[in-house]
Amino acid sequence: MTVGNDARLIPCVGAIVHDGSGRLLVIRRSNPPAEGMWSIPGGRCEIGETAEQACAREVREETGLEVEVGELLGTVERDSPSGGIYVIDDFRAYLSPHSPTTPHAGDDASDARWATRAELIELPTSAGLIEALTEWNCLPD
Repeated sequence: MTVGNDARLIPCVGAIVHDGSGRLLVIRRSNPPAEGMWSIPGGRCEIGETAEQACAREVREETGLEVEVGELLGTVERDSPSGGIYVIDDFRAYLSPHSPTTPHAGDDASDARWATRAELIELPTSAGLIEALTEWNCLPD
């Protein structure tokens, strides 16, 4: 991602991870923005790390799962509470062969789980999540 020198742009990532049954990995956010809402694991990139490294780190911190980061699926922008703009690169990610398969909430996630399409539609989700997943053909089975 290229955000140039605009200090208002905050580089972030998200991970779209499906299990062997086609369910989507989701977390409930414990902090603003979207506190209490369900979304995909993700967060801010740290200085010196690539977007792919940030994606794998965020999944590990928020769910305890290990992933291999694949292709970039799309980018969304969301307003941050500080007045900046989160520029979020969303990647497809795959469970690593040595990863546990049961997510456990950690870091800034208050809950973590696998969700089917029907379950995801019933959950209170962060703004634009369902639309982005639909556009990228990534809704769970």
